[in-house]
Amino acid sequence: MTEQTYDRRAFMEYFAAAGLGSTLLPGVLWAQVAAGAEITAATVKCAEEIAGLSFDDDEREMMVSNLRTNEARIRALHAIELANGESPVLTFNPLPPGKAVPPEPRRTPPARTRIPAVPRNLEELAFASLADLGALLRARRITSTQLTQMYLARIRRIDPSLHSVITLTEERALAQARAADAELARGRYRGPLHGIPWGAKDLLAVRGYKTTWGAGPYRDQVIDEDATVVRRLDAAGAVLLAKLSLGELAQGDVWFGGMTRNPWKLDQGSSGSSAGPAAATAAGLVAFAIGSETLGSISSPSTRCGVTGLRPTYGRVPKTGAMALSWSMDKLGPICRSVEDCALVLEAISGADGMDASAIAPPFVADPRLRAASVRVGYFKSAFDVPEIDAANRERTLHGTKTFDDAALDVLRGLGVNLTPVEMPQLAYDSMRIILTAEAAAAFDSLTRSNRDDELVQQTRNDWANTFRTARFIPAVDYINANRLRSRAISEWAKLFDTVDVIVTPTSVAGFPQLVATNLTGHPAVILPHGFRPDGTPVSLTFLGALFGEGPLMAVAGAYQRATAFHLQRPSAIWGT
Repeated sequence: MTEQTYDRRAFMEYFAAAGLGSTLLPGVLWAQVAAGAEITAATVKCAEEIAGLSFDDDEREMMVSNLRTNEARIRALHAIELANGESPVLTFNPLPPGKAVPPEPRRTPPARTRIPAVPRNLEELAFASLADLGALLRARRITSTQLTQMYLARIRRIDPSLHSVITLTEERALAQARAADAELARGRYRGPLHGIPWGAKDLLAVRGYKTTWGAGPYRDQVIDEDATVVRRLDAAGAVLLAKLSLGELAQGDVWFGGMTRNPWKLDQGSSGSSAGPAAATAAGLVAFAIGSETLGSISSPSTRCGVTGLRPTYGRVPKTGAMALSWSMDKLGPICRSVEDCALVLEAISGADGMDASAIAPPFVADPRLRAASVRVGYFKSAFDVPEIDAANRERTLHGTKTFDDAALDVLRGLGVNLTPVEMPQLAYDSMRIILTAEAAAAFDSLTRSNRDDELVQQTRNDWANTFRTARFIPAVDYINANRLRSRAISEWAKLFDTVDVIVTPTSVAGFPQLVATNLTGHPAVILPHGFRPDGTPVSLTFLGALFGEGPLMAVAGAYQRATAFHLQRPSAIWGT
């Protein structure tokens, strides 16, 4: 191939002929060649179209020597095996200059808890709140062993229809339940989660059990440690029932065992990637679950399955022992039946652990004295103003959420909340998504270079296998500049949250990128059900909080939820099973 006769197709044919097609190295394409191939001025010119650059002949000749040096450095880097858990030294901090983590309120003694009656059918407790379960356990009206066995029986009966469980941790669970019962009998009370069964998204390491990440290449992987959130829930006395499904490598609801189903509509997927945590919680297979979000993985399945999801502020919950997808965007959070349940779980799992450098906050402390009417609440007016029937917003129309969205604002006003119209800062959020794809490609670099990405179930254009490959052509310069734009976004959102403490927004409106924006900035969110479509499937509303402002966020979201009853509904197909 000569310098005078190149085009895109010829360029790709050239690289294929040189044996470069499956062994491309990270960075700009013209800096990526395989062993034995020579970098020349001609190959530099071939790559300029892909890189979006233009050089003259003298500049290309001058570049060759440096590119060959970079090639040697990259080859040396590839010879070093990096574990998924080894994070870059560049740590993302969501706080803008001049801002600090706000102090948590003083812990107040818990109010006297009403002890509910024990139902004749113990399975009625499958959908009970954590507060009610905790009160029954503390009063020794039921035992943790009884609860654990009830949930295990439901998993065996119902999960074959849902595919939400990857690995049962039955032996561990029963041992923990017996230990909880013995401690409670001696009067040792660890807190509101003591003896309560839960499920972990299977990207959290649990010693002695497989941690599959939902992906075929890792289906037999055993990580010899407990993730920090697992250790903290162990310390709180909670009982781990199961490792729950995630779409492979935290994308979607399809994993190597099939598609996780929506308990409200079994012919529909539960969405993802926290597919199992949302489905299992909605179906009453666990009392609560831990999920994760990078770009919608708590929000989307919580919406689909009608549960309450909390995406904490980036830096609130340590990610130690969790699969890394994007070091600067991954967040762990609870998926529960209510906002109050989420608060109890967040108290148990939050706070720096000394190992995850991005975890910078103290443990969260709920403030029961905080009232929604005292919180400054905004709403994204333009998102609520999208008409129900609008050809330009067909997705929104098909979802049919506007009636529910408007009704939710009326409920909040009825609670004495003064709603202030605000608008989202307008920035190129979609362009910043290269941050996620570049980091994800780095996290699974060896999977791509070894060609084991062929073992992934999902192989379409938008699935990880192809995304990892294409992300290798993102220039390092552009990745850094995307993060510089991200700093601007953080500053603009900080100005917005100087005017309000909480923002209410429809969860999903076509052309309204709040989900992408707030995952980039690290803001917390509560996603909860606020209605049901004619086919019986749930729809959701999202509440956004200031950075490390989970207290006011949950005060407002919790007040809305207590004034409605959507979160108390049960999927009839599952409950009747």
